[in-house]
Amino acid sequence: MQAHSQGQSNKVALVIGAGDATGGAIAKRFARGGYISCMTRRNAEKLQPLIDEIEEAGGRAYGFASDARKEEQVIKLIEDIENNIGQIEVLVFNIGANVPCSILEETARKYFKIWEMACFAAFLTGREVAKRMVTRQQGTIIFTGATAGLRGAAYFSAFAGAKHALRALAQSMARELGPQNIHVAHVVVDGAIDTDFIKNSFPHIYEKKDQDGILNPEHIAENYWHIAQQPRDSWTHELDLRPWIEKW
Repeated sequence: MQAHSQGQSNKVALVIGAGDATGGAIAKRFARGGYISCMTRRNAEKLQPLIDEIEEAGGRAYGFASDARKEEQVIKLIEDIENNIGQIEVLVFNIGANVPCSILEETARKYFKIWEMACFAAFLTGREVAKRMVTRQQGTIIFTGATAGLRGAAYFSAFAGAKHALRALAQSMARELGPQNIHVAHVVVDGAIDTDFIKNSFPHIYEKKDQDGILNPEHIAENYWHIAQQPRDSWTHELDLRPWIEKW
């Protein structure tokens, strides 16, 4: 954990899986909006540049090394934040697990690991944060989904199974927690995102950036911010984001 000074507000936005693209952009957006951004990766050192960027812009940030698949680590993470930093008002679960493989070659170990990353970790984190939010009768929980949560494509049996389960988890939590003033949302991100991975591995896709053909992480983050600010008479549960040229 990297400790930093706090301002007057102690409202926290926790981003589980704050990578260099979408997760980082979400953390920066909430910090800009006055939240203390708490961010996790399995390697906390990778969060330092993001923490520095947020602080240089006048925000507040904390970084944590945490494996969201491990119950004891999740419990400790939430307790540390709630006891030492502030109340978690927004949770964003943003762990990816998109690993294509033929069903003929998929292994039980990898299939289970993908489910752990994309669904089980969301359950653990969502449960622990919801326990706190229920006592305060307020909060927002946002899960990052994918088109695989709506339909399973060839070679994505593990990812599709996990993302379908994540979507069902979000629906169940929304129905249970909504009456307690907790907004649960599921965001379907459909399309390539502007990342170094796409740039280096799929240059033919990255070429579409100039046509607004791939998702800008900052624009994704703006939608997450909007969800968290919605009045409860007009809550969005499911939102899909895709470039205008994406087939669906």
